[in-house]
Amino acid sequence: MFEIRVICDPADADHIATALDNAFTTGPIRQYPTRDGRRVRLYITATHPDAPAGDTTH
Repeated sequence: MFEIRVICDPADADHIATALDNAFTTGPIRQYPTRDGRRVRLYITATHPDAPAGDTTH
């Protein structure tokens, strides 16, 4: 399991979340504004789709 952080334009957030969901097995996406308020930070917990459940060695 690993954490992905993306800083992007708010208009791109849904597209990025969808692309990451298609590439990885993801958990809930947490979204927060950046300090300047112009962009958003996405935090996504993910695992590689072919990783065994509970595998923390990768």
